[in-house]
Amino acid sequence: MKQFLLKILSFAFVVTVIAFIAPGNSAAEPSIWAPPQLAVLIEEGLEKNQDIQSLASKVESLKEEISFAGSLNDPRIGIGLLNLPTDTFRFDQEPMTQKQIFIAQKIPWFGKLDLRSQRAAIKAIRQEAVLNAKRLELARQIASAYYELGFVASGQKINERLIKMLTQLLKVSESRYAAGQGLQQDVLQAQVEVSKLLDEQITLDKNSRMLEDRINSLLNRESFTPVIPPENPPFPDLVLKEEKLQDRALKMNPWLKVKLVEIDQASVEVELARKDYWPDMDFKVAYGQRDESQSGQDWADFLSTSVVMNIPLWQNKRQDKKLGATKLRHKAALQSYQNLATGLPHRVDALVTDIRNLQKNYKLITDALIVQAEQWARSSLIAYEVGKVNFNTTITAQVRLLRFELQSENYLFSLYKKRAELEEVLGASLLYQNPEDNVSPLNKEKTS
Repeated sequence: MKQFLLKILSFAFVVTVIAFIAPGNSAAEPSIWAPPQLAVLIEEGLEKNQDIQSLASKVESLKEEISFAGSLNDPRIGIGLLNLPTDTFRFDQEPMTQKQIFIAQKIPWFGKLDLRSQRAAIKAIRQEAVLNAKRLELARQIASAYYELGFVASGQKINERLIKMLTQLLKVSESRYAAGQGLQQDVLQAQVEVSKLLDEQITLDKNSRMLEDRINSLLNRESFTPVIPPENPPFPDLVLKEEKLQDRALKMNPWLKVKLVEIDQASVEVELARKDYWPDMDFKVAYGQRDESQSGQDWADFLSTSVVMNIPLWQNKRQDKKLGATKLRHKAALQSYQNLATGLPHRVDALVTDIRNLQKNYKLITDALIVQAEQWARSSLIAYEVGKVNFNTTITAQVRLLRFELQSENYLFSLYKKRAELEEVLGASLLYQNPEDNVSPLNKEKTS
């Protein structure tokens, strides 16, 4: 009765696992938050990236192995000749001579098949967890490259504005020099600054193409396709609560789920190793057909049965060693899980700290430094045109303003990149949490 109940429970476990990992019944796949254009890129990457497709195929293959792992080996059938005399090779000379056909079936010890089904099912679950973790990782990689492309595009626009501004200053300096009111060194300095900016523009163009190539590679596109970079994204006014984020990471982190499944898998391996102390049985049934004797006597046919089982004679070298190895793997799985679980809160804390500091830096540079730099640049330009300040001061003021604007763009896009990293650690978008928990809407438009 006990063995019967164990079989019922094992069958229920396998059915539950299959239902859990079946495509139609799986939970919504986790992903990071993304604006519409980035969401399209991420969706394309998840559909076409070959690494993801390879992992998905492996999941399907492991699902197919579940029923196979819990099934019996194929029965064996054979034929033979028994007790055939070698002096005449006649079938009717000796009464024990017979033509035999037999069928044999190997039966594992009670519970082994159920445990093998569980092991196969857990392997499929683990691979599904790895797939989800890799999907999140790919989404974060695409998002990071996309936001870097946005920063480079902002740098290109600011560089173009700076070139245009210095070109205008160059014309003013040339006019002043021609009128005898300016210095030749002002003209030369303006020419040098413009040349430096043109060199930077080449570097920015190269970086832009490299990032587009990286995105195309992640999306597994056969040929190069231009990627439209993000423009003027809103300031992500995130309100982050560390303790709740840390708790969520410990519950939802995709790699932590992988480690948990690995512990379950190691536990099943230990139980299977314990079962190996018990012998498998090989049942055999044979039918032996005898011919009539030379005198015409009708000899009855034979029916034979046998049971063969292995003896754990080398237990100290086989079963004991296997059980010891599986216990060590179980211990290693526990340690790996504990190591990741211990480090996750620190990882969350570091990302939250980075995000908060970037928010402070962005607000400081947009609310104070850029405003002050604009006033300085405007006043110095007016003063230079009437000859009250030197050319170097004017150039410095204009360059400083645009450099501050570029730095603000760097802070802004770095915020989005850190957000994607945090969501990868959490296992889903911040927007999927309870409204009162950790995030407010993206409600503050970027200062233009």
